[in-house]
Amino acid sequence: MRSIRIPAERTGALIGKDGETKKMLERTSGIRLSIDSEGGEVLFDESKPGTDQLMALKLMDVLKAVGRGFNPDRAARLFADDEYLEVIDLKGAAGDRPNQVGRVRGRLIGTGGKTRRIIEDLTGCYVSVYGNTVALIGDSVSLPVAKHAIELILNGSEHSTVYRYLESQRPRLKIAEMGFDL
Repeated sequence: MRSIRIPAERTGALIGKDGETKKMLERTSGIRLSIDSEGGEVLFDESKPGTDQLMALKLMDVLKAVGRGFNPDRAARLFADDEYLEVIDLKGAAGDRPNQVGRVRGRLIGTGGKTRRIIEDLTGCYVSVYGNTVALIGDSVSLPVAKHAIELILNGSEHSTVYRYLESQRPRLKIAEMGFDL
């Protein structure tokens, strides 16, 4: 029996309307979930005979992604091969002062969500800024590009510098998108 704790306010997203999201996750993974909506604890048993252990690990990432603010449909992208979750702690970059974490969070999101949207559009990764973390979902080519862009922002680079970096990576991402190895 495995257990993962997600923020209690995210359990509703994990369960979904009339339990539809939970059913979709169980159907896709073949693993039954038990969700404590009060405490945010999610239990699942991957030790049953015939359970795909790789699928259990993917399910764990999907649950973490929903806990980090992703819409369950976006998080389900992690069930595919070559899709990964990366979570970056903003406190490590900004320090423990609350106003610094808020400032960094604001820089990552941008006015009206512009910066987050540009990173998503240019890399094909999903980005979620939730609490004291920023989480990314992407493949083995686009994820490092998006992560580097996030790190540039966290280290104080100007947005224009980050956008130029992302634009410079577009040919590489397009080649990978066509299925060629880099």
